[in-house]
Amino acid sequence: MRKLRPKRRIPTMEETVEDPPTSAVLLDHCHFSQVIFNSVEKFYVPGGDVTCYYTLTQHFIPRRKDWIGIFRVGWKTTREYYTFMWVTLPIDLNSESTKQQEVHFKAYYLPKDDEYYQFCYVDQDGVVRGASIPFQFRPENEEDILVVTTQGEVEEIEQHNSELCKENQELKDSCAILQKQNSDMQAELQKKQEELETLKSVNKKLEQKVKEQKDSWETELLRLKEQNQKIASENGKMGVRVDQLQREQQMKLKQTVEELKQKEATATKKQQELTEPKNKKTAVEEQLVQEVEHLKAKVEAGKACFLEKYKECQRLHKQIRQLRAAALDQNFDLSKRLSENKIMCSVLQREKERMERENDLLKRENSRLMSYMGLDSLPYQIPTSDQGGAGQNPGLVYGNPYSGIQESSAPSLLPLKKCPTCKSDITDDIFDHTLEQQHIQTLYLNCPICDKSFSAKEKQIFEDHVFCHTF
Repeated sequence: MRKLRPKRRIPTMEETVEDPPTSAVLLDHCHFSQVIFNSVEKFYVPGGDVTCYYTLTQHFIPRRKDWIGIFRVGWKTTREYYTFMWVTLPIDLNSESTKQQEVHFKAYYLPKDDEYYQFCYVDQDGVVRGASIPFQFRPENEEDILVVTTQGEVEEIEQHNSELCKENQELKDSCAILQKQNSDMQAELQKKQEELETLKSVNKKLEQKVKEQKDSWETELLRLKEQNQKIASENGKMGVRVDQLQREQQMKLKQTVEELKQKEATATKKQQELTEPKNKKTAVEEQLVQEVEHLKAKVEAGKACFLEKYKECQRLHKQIRQLRAAALDQNFDLSKRLSENKIMCSVLQREKERMERENDLLKRENSRLMSYMGLDSLPYQIPTSDQGGAGQNPGLVYGNPYSGIQESSAPSLLPLKKCPTCKSDITDDIFDHTLEQQHIQTLYLNCPICDKSFSAKEKQIFEDHVFCHTF
């Protein structure tokens, strides 16, 4: 019958203050060659301390939570250790002498049975980095016992030893292959890290350009706000002036009405005086007729002046409405261009991120195919930017979105034609099919996401439609 496994020994507080890091996952043998155990005896005498010697390979870097445990042969996970000791970190990893390390196990904590055990080096992630050959804990006099075997048993033992030697050679060859693969993977990892640094540098430059473009747009928006405030201030002044003119006209009209009332009172008084002396009736009537005609002439002149002032006020009101409409149209056009630029910037940013993800996927697929074919992957080349836009403003990635407004505001001395859609004046030399369609497109608002068209009068509906695309 198989002997029961003794209870696992837990180190005292003098040796450690916490359990070592372990893993419950069944591990493979792909990392067992990174730490090599040296001078492992076939058996150790019970009751004595055991010193474990091991060597760190060039591809392994020890860490603070690494430990060496004694495991019974047949273990499956790193939680099945019998006892353990923390490793000592070397001072200089590059020194050849520091690669040879050792750790001491006290006799009190060692197993007391004659099962087969082995040393295992476990890192702080719970991964086994090296394993020794099996050994036992038994007295020395057991070697002196005479073992009598038959010839068949001897041949069986020799065959078993031959198989073990062959398996050992295969393990050594596999270890060498694994070390070479590990070295190649380290070189590939270094290359990928260099490519990652290059991509980070390119991404940082793109973010800097986006930030500069955003700062430029914010500066332009502040300038437009100041211009809008200035126009609003001028509109307020014009309104105050119109109100002042209206008050003056009302005062003048009131004075004229008062004068008419006074004249009527005077005429009434004259009529009363005419009833007294009949001999003065004709003279007074003639004088009264003259005064009435004079008053009528004054009234007509006052009415004409009032009508002229009223027309002047109407003209000023019309100019104010035109100025307000022009300011609103200009502000709406600038806001529309700014919104389109912001949306285009967002779309380009998402496209850039998508292209970066696709580039990463293609690089990983390329690396996998090249590894499968046994070839080295090609070096990563950064695409150079097109130099065709050197004539544009270097501070703006997409050019000045308001240059068209400044050019269109300049007076033109060329012959004009009427736009067939909005009946506005357009210079004859630029009135061709392409620019005509561009002018017609300004009368409509096109969604930059789904290309749906809205009338320029439906600005609020257009903004709500574009806003819905952000969800």
